[in-house]
Parts: sequence; C-alpha cells; structure tokens
Amino acid sequence: METAGYFDWQAAYGHMHDSFPAYHERPVIGITGNFGDKGCELAEGYYASVLAAGAVPVVIPPFEDRDALAATLETVDGLLLSGGGDLNPLFLDEEPVPELHGINARRDLAELLLTRLAYDRQIPILGICRGAQVLAAALGGSVCQDIGNRTTEGRPPVKHDQQLDRACASHTVRITGDSLILRPLLGTETIPVNSFHHQAVRNPGPHLRVCATAADGVIEAVESAEHKSILGVQWHPECFILRGDECMMPLFRWLAGEADSFRRAKALHQRILTLDSHCDTPMWFPKGIRFDRRDPNVLVDLHKMTEGRLDAVIMAAYLEQRERTDEAFLAATAKADRILTQIEEMAAANCTAMDIAYTPADLPRLKRDGKKAVMLAIENGYAIGKDLSLLRHFRDRGIVYMTLCHNGDNDICDSARGQGEHGGLSAFGREVVREMNRLGLMVDLSHAAESSFYDALELSDAPIVCSHSSCRALCDVPRNLSDDQLKALAKKGGVAQVTLYKGFLRKDGEATILDAIEHLNHMVNIMGVEHVGIGTDFDGDGGIPGCASASEAINFTRRLMSERYSEADIAGIWGGNFLRVMQAVQDKRQT
Repeated sequence: METAGYFDWQAAYGHMHDSFPAYHERPVIGITGNFGDKGCELAEGYYASVLAAGAVPVVIPPFEDRDALAATLETVDGLLLSGGGDLNPLFLDEEPVPELHGINARRDLAELLLTRLAYDRQIPILGICRGAQVLAAALGGSVCQDIGNRTTEGRPPVKHDQQLDRACASHTVRITGDSLILRPLLGTETIPVNSFHHQAVRNPGPHLRVCATAADGVIEAVESAEHKSILGVQWHPECFILRGDECMMPLFRWLAGEADSFRRAKALHQRILTLDSHCDTPMWFPKGIRFDRRDPNVLVDLHKMTEGRLDAVIMAAYLEQRERTDEAFLAATAKADRILTQIEEMAAANCTAMDIAYTPADLPRLKRDGKKAVMLAIENGYAIGKDLSLLRHFRDRGIVYMTLCHNGDNDICDSARGQGEHGGLSAFGREVVREMNRLGLMVDLSHAAESSFYDALELSDAPIVCSHSSCRALCDVPRNLSDDQLKALAKKGGVAQVTLYKGFLRKDGEATILDAIEHLNHMVNIMGVEHVGIGTDFDGDGGIPGCASASEAINFTRRLMSERYSEADIAGIWGGNFLRVMQAVQDKRQT
C-alpha cells in the first residue's frame, strides 16, 4: 500500500526504537503453577506443549501482590491457566457443598486476579480444566461445585471423573456451529476428549460463550463472546501431546500464534504514536469520575489508555444543540470554557502521568517522557453562538479543532439531522470557516449535512477532517459519509476517522470490531490509506465488542496487522494521517 505523505514520526523519535524487541523473537507464555508438597509445581505436559507450539514457557507462581502480578503480565505475551484443585466457593459468594474436593485459597485468589488483569490488558488466554473455570469465575460467570448435583434435563449423565490413563479419550464433546475459535481450530463438530473433573462452568458470564458441551449438557469449552483471544477447555489437551498424539496441538499453536500477534502489536505500539481523534469523556466529569483510576464509569482513563497502549486522545467539549438566544449562547460559551478548564485541571492533577498537547510535535515528546497526551476540541460550533471573536478565544485556550455542528442546525451550518435551514453553510458559517483557516484551527465536518460538507470543502483553503464518521455505503444513515464525500475529502487532502458507534457501523444486529474494520477497509479502498484514521467516540456511545474501551485499542492494531497493513499504514491510521492535516492547518495560521 502507498505510504507517502505520512507525518515523519521516525524522525521525531530518532533512534528510540533501536532498543525494542525484533519481530523474530518467540512469544512468551506464562503458565500458572499448581501447589504440591514443596510448593509451586507444574506438570510437564503444559510447558512441553507450549515449547512444541513454538513459544517460550515461564511459570507464574501463585501470589497475591497486585502490583507484582501486573508487572509479571508485562513480561508475557500469552497466559495458560493450568489445571488443579477445586475453586473455593467462598470466592464466588457460595457456601461449599458436601461433594467439594480439595481447594487452595491462595492459588484461587491469585489466579482470579491474574486472569482479570490479563483480560484488561488483552493478553491471549487459554484455560485448561480448572483454568476454564477460573476464566468464567474471573469474568463474571459461575462454576458448578459438583456436576453430579446438576440437572441433566432427561439426558443420561456422562462420567466426567475418569480413572483412565490421561492420554486416553473418555467421552466425546460437541462443538457448537457458531464457534469462532474452537471449531475452526479442530475442524470438526464432535471430538473425543479425556475427562478428569467434577466441577465445570455453570454460566459463562457476559464476556464468554459456550462453544462445546458433553452429551449430558455439561459445559466443556468456552470462548470469547467479544472477538478476543480467549479460550477455555474442560479436558486436558496437554496429556495427549505428552504421549505423542498431536490431535490437540492446534490449541497450543493457536495460543502461541495469538501471543505472537500480541507481542508484535506491543512492539509496534512502542515504535509508533497512537491517537484517538475523538472521545467524549468530559461528558462524565459531573459524575465525579477519577481519571487516575480504572474507573468503571468511563471508557477512557489513564489505566485503560496504558492497558491498550494508547498514547493520546482528543477530548471534546461537547455541547448539546439548544435554543439560539443571546442568553443561551452565553451559557453555551460558558459551558465550553468550563469543560476545557476541567480537562486542564484533570491534567494538572495527574501531571506526572499526562499533559495537554497543543501541536503534533508535543505528542512524541510526551511519549518519550512516559506521559499520556490529551488534546482539546469543541464539538458543536454552538459554543461560539454568533460571535466570531470567540474562535480566537478558544484557539488560545488550546483547542485543535471545532466540529461545526451536532444533531441540529445552528447558526453556522445545517446538521445531518437538521431541517436544512441554510442549505449548507450560512453566511456566518462561511466567515467561521475562513476564520478557522486563519487561526490554524481544523474544521471538523462530522455531524454536518452533505450541503454543509461540500460548502466547507470548497471554501476552506486548508484540508478538513471528519473526526468520527463512518461509511454510508455500509450503513445508510445521514450521519455517515457517502463514497462521493470520501473521494472529495481525499482529493482536498483531508481525513475521515472511522468511529466505533454501533449505530453508524450497521443498522441491524450487533456491531463488532469486524464491522469497524470493514468500514475502515472501505474508506481505504475509496480514499487511499493516507486519508483514514480512528475516532472512537468513546464515552459518547462509542465502543463495540472487540474494541469496547481505550484498554482494547491494541485489539484494533492486531486486526490491522491481520489485514496485512504495513507498519507505515498503521502509523498513519493510528494518528499520523490526522496529525499531518493538523500540522498543515497549523502551518497556515496567520495570527
């Protein structure tokens, strides 16, 4: 693919990347250790299978220090949850049944925490036997303490706790037809497995789904319901492999392959800058969110940006379109100022970990300093009312773009969801575009009507952007961009940023990361890869399975890699293209 025209991040970084791992290194798989007479131990089959799959095994002993567990996960590219004793039901808010076997509370707590931390960091996971149960328990599901107590709904029970040699199959399981991981790996509907358990997953929870069952309905395998690299099987595939039967090697090759993809994505994120061109996190400031914590109320915070290896976001001061009176305009301006102040205060309160960026050149500097970056923007020109001088005021406050409208016509232009009041840009709107050009502010046409889009495109003497938009050819809603708009935008040097709002990705069914990639690919086919990027709309209804928050940004990178985009292409998509336009606009600043 073409790579010309990118902002030169390699030059900006100098030789920072020289110390990062090369692509030829093997992925590292962390394997959870069991407990024996002398403490931590591990059966040979686990590490032998990982080695046979081409990865490097390391043992993770059970310990409960959260910071140490998090640091351990930074050293691995995949996680294998090994088998072992029963889960302590007290950790699952249950009382023990008489059939409960031996437990180890220290291992349980450590592995439940480790699994959740790995999930938050998008680390590929394979759970085996007890490990499948740990997956479900850690991710909001539940475990049956003893499957002998479950109701089989008229189906004859299967003996799951066998006394056979562990390399021998004891019963069969049926893989569901909609399995996206297990069935493609094993290539069949019914497989013979070995079985040595009396506990099993009862409910996979919100993040997993059942992908295989035994004849009596016992859950035998679970996999991600969110297009992530997570798989759990109730049987012991490593026992087959240790005895020379490679029928289960696809499971370990899958883990090694997913870990290698994750490893390469991590290394790529070290070398490039990643920028999300639009999030609405300030909308949640009145709820008292904590940006320095992994706050469950928002999709973007410092922890999630770190987990997803996202370097920078553009936070919008969003204004709902309301009445257009002098009093309302004053209130809108005051609200925009208040939100910008709140962003600045948030950055000041976390100054060791983040800072405000005002130019493209600020971003690599902050990354070198180990800080996350936030840029400022205004969503809805309603913030300036009818006062052109306010553009300079907000420019001086540090905004890099202003979205001309939102869901409703204003005094600047018609909205995609408006009444066509002006037939495009108003006379005042034309002044606004010219003044934004003069001040070095990017003109953002997301939310604008087609008439407004073409008027601004023709009038502007600098490239324009659509900070969070998708393709009308794939999802026919007025808010999306037609192919003609995409072509026209590219012809004038602008960029369109695919957004992760489900309603703009597909009209029917649940949108996922696969739909977002389809929209991005369509944009690339129409515009060229140098005119496309990502504006998630996180915390403004953006977020889809597979890329549901800033912590999952690296999942998008892995999808781009699997689509065979080059490193230069991915650098452009993840912000380089948008920043090229920002630089061009700021270079035209006249005052």
